[in-house]
Amino acid sequence: MTEAPRPTAGPRPAGPPRPRREGAPARLGPPPEPSALDPMERASRDMLEEHQLARLRWTLGRAYAHQEFYRRKCDAAGVHPDDLRSLSDLARFPFTTKQDLRDAYPFGALASPMDRVLRLHASSGTTGQATVAGYTRGDLDVWADLVARCIRASGGRPGQKVHVAYGYGLFTGGLGAHYGAERLGCTVIPVSGGQTERQVQLIEDLRPEIIMVTPSYLLTIADAFRARGLDPRASSLRTAICGAEPWTEDMRAEIEETFDLDAVDIYGLSEVMGPGVANECVESKDGPHVFEDHFLPEIVDPVDGSPVPGGGEGELVFTTLTKEAMPVVRYRTRDLSRLLPGTARPAFRRMSRITGRSDDMIVLRGVNLFPTQIEEQVLRVPALSPHFQLVLRRPGRLDEMTVRVECRPGTGEEERRRAGAALAEAVREHTGVGAAVEVLAPETLERSVGKVRRISDQRPR
Repeated sequence: MTEAPRPTAGPRPAGPPRPRREGAPARLGPPPEPSALDPMERASRDMLEEHQLARLRWTLGRAYAHQEFYRRKCDAAGVHPDDLRSLSDLARFPFTTKQDLRDAYPFGALASPMDRVLRLHASSGTTGQATVAGYTRGDLDVWADLVARCIRASGGRPGQKVHVAYGYGLFTGGLGAHYGAERLGCTVIPVSGGQTERQVQLIEDLRPEIIMVTPSYLLTIADAFRARGLDPRASSLRTAICGAEPWTEDMRAEIEETFDLDAVDIYGLSEVMGPGVANECVESKDGPHVFEDHFLPEIVDPVDGSPVPGGGEGELVFTTLTKEAMPVVRYRTRDLSRLLPGTARPAFRRMSRITGRSDDMIVLRGVNLFPTQIEEQVLRVPALSPHFQLVLRRPGRLDEMTVRVECRPGTGEEERRRAGAALAEAVREHTGVGAAVEVLAPETLERSVGKVRRISDQRPR
């Protein structure tokens, strides 16, 4: 990197929330110097697609040769890696699903011998058998490079301090962020999740410019600032790189106004690599650009798997292009999004903000809805905080949903009643379903230190 470190700025005085343009982020940071970008970030689309085709042939050959489950799927579909002559031919090849990787547990999805695998990560396994991801030395180097690219795209620069509040361990977030920040030339503060009071103390004492964290936990940290009589807007933080859970533009506005910083979206998943598959650019904040020199995205119909025409919403599918230890071909993420033309990085297509996961979709009396739709309405009622949970019950023949949401500190009983009524009306108007609303006192709901748990499904199985 040729750009000099940006000097550390002092604390900023507290002030009123900034006015927000309708439909636009609260602020836009400066772009990096062109000389700081990787060559592929400056490439033409034609050059990128040449690289993609060569790397895709390599990936298909590697998966077919070393992953027995995927070779069987190809043989059953009547396709062979030699059949790939253009990028469009990828649609002929079978998908890889989470169940495929679960069935291959622990090491059946590895395409490298174990003596070349330097690290293993795994999913939590909370919704079934865990999946294991392996990394060679080359994979770890690429991962660090891509997370460094993410931090730079977010506005981070060499010499800054990065407070990592993602969990360390088998979850890919903490270590992925850690090595990417070091690769960029930043100073890493490896806090991990939890111990929220200590998070505040370390931010106050060590004065990091950047925090990498889930958006819901960052708001929990903000509550801890206020509990100590501190103004989050006066902290040293300038950039928040938030991921690991779906979040909305309204949540971005809440975070930016609370801390007076730039909040950008990072995207990844352990089966594909971890954080660093895509990232927003701070100068545009219009959705994460997919790093297509390493990951080839598609959008398919979540029901039948058919391709969705350009710009349409559907399920994100990824094929890795450079993974050695565990290549994945047409991996179905269950994340719902769209692919849009690139802006700040023209060669790379953008993902629209994730609206939810197909397996997180709530079907309530025949209506499909996602927690992010409720979040949008919660954040538009001034007396309500961003801390909420959806409780699903079936007391009789029909499902019922209750939105349990905290009010902001200092809210009186009458204002709480009006806020609850306003939210119930907004949910009905924007989703088409009725929901009960319980407005709770601040600090009532359990706080998440990682991925937030938005749904409490108490319906009988």
